[in-house]
Amino acid sequence: MPAVIEAINVGRTFKAPKGELKVLSELNLTIEPGQTTAITGASGSGKSTLLQILGCLDRPSTGLVMIGGRDTSRFTDRELARLRNKSIGFVFQFHHLLPEFCAWENVAMPLLVQGRELKKAEEAGRQILSELGLEQRAEHKPNELSGGEQQRVAIARAMVTGPLVLLADEPTGNLDRATGQNVVQLLWDLNQRTGIALVIVTHNQEIAQRAQRTLELKDGKLWTK
Repeated sequence: MPAVIEAINVGRTFKAPKGELKVLSELNLTIEPGQTTAITGASGSGKSTLLQILGCLDRPSTGLVMIGGRDTSRFTDRELARLRNKSIGFVFQFHHLLPEFCAWENVAMPLLVQGRELKKAEEAGRQILSELGLEQRAEHKPNELSGGEQQRVAIARAMVTGPLVLLADEPTGNLDRATGQNVVQLLWDLNQRTGIALVIVTHNQEIAQRAQRTLELKDGKLWTK
């Protein structure tokens, strides 16, 4: 089975007022199926940039990213969008739920984007909400949910398409400690139950230590801790 994600000699530079800003430099990373990986590093070290590149939300300036053995550098923007929708789940610090839609509608949205029939998308959305203990909140809009519930809905949305990998960028950064611990436990439970690979960017060393491996992003490269 091919690696879920393979970053090969990835570099990323941005234009800055005083020239180019190099954030990533000849970075290499392999994510195997079912593997849990924590990425730490100082603020501004490029962790979110790396996650966006691994999830094909951004393209590297140099090098390439393979998803499931497929070279994404050859993909058009539309093909990348389809790949993200099918194979990659995203969870961010802020849940980014659509405020005008209820929980099940937010969760079902990726399936509707795929062209899934509304009734089947609703069934799938309600099913995964039930699995995450939110069956009684399916009709509630985001402003009617607690912060932890909103993040669980966001996780359900990320999981509903059955992706290969879940990329989480500081998923507990906007939550209190107890709620954050519950969200982290949910992520690890999903990893154990479904076999999905998990990549989590975090400043929290307690969270990082739960992963099978912890990497530090420093000077544009990843270092094993």
